Amino acid sequence: MVSKPSELEEEYIARMEYEKRKKIEEEKHKKLAEEEKKRLKELHYMRCPKCGMELIEIDYKGIKVDKCSECEGLWLDAGELEAVSRLEKSGLDKLFSVFKK
Repeated sequence: MVSKPSELEEEYIARMEYEKRKKIEEEKHKKLAEEEKKRLKELHYMRCPKCGMELIEIDYKGIKVDKCSECEGLWLDAGELEAVSRLEKSGLDKLFSVFKK
């Protein structure tokens, strides 16, 4: 004879099933978020944050400065502003002279 699970056992089984399904859904969401992040990176990589046109990267004394091919905005990646601030005034002038027309 098969015995019926107790109410506590039923609650435990239901809770475990919920946790299992919840974990599966969270993993699906994480994968979708990673795919969306990758898609957006491909869409926006080396594009001007202001106008969306292509950026031209110039390496000057180990600092990679990105300049927009359209609006001529200058963009720095993380840590590059600190590197620019350590340049002497003459080095800074030379950096910006690279971008003058």
